[in-house]
Amino acid sequence: MAYLEINGYELPPPKRGVRPTVTTVVDAGRNANGAVVGQRVGRDQYKIDSLEWSWLTADQWAQILNVLSHFFVYVTFTDPVSNSLKTIKMYCGDRTAEPYWVDENGKPTHYRNCKVNLIDCGE
Repeated sequence: MAYLEINGYELPPPKRGVRPTVTTVVDAGRNANGAVVGQRVGRDQYKIDSLEWSWLTADQWAQILNVLSHFFVYVTFTDPVSNSLKTIKMYCGDRTAEPYWVDENGKPTHYRNCKVNLIDCGE
């Protein structure tokens, strides 16, 4: 099992620094005394932030982008709360990479600093 799987596709191992974030959503803020008056809404939500690969071939990066071309994807990862696998519906934010090597036609053959963020849809 890979660290992350998207729609059944096992992603290559990312570099260190991936930050799984767990967020508790509330329906309101604080009262005039500063006390929390909101209540929890639904379940905790997740963001997989700073998902990055130092170096990928153009084919590997294209495959990842292809898997993410659907707005909604199902991501399987290890939930830091339960330390067990969890699959949830997510969408991706910006996808960036730096072309590093190009062929004689100017087509990239390798990329570096390939980055993606995955955000929970809350379903």
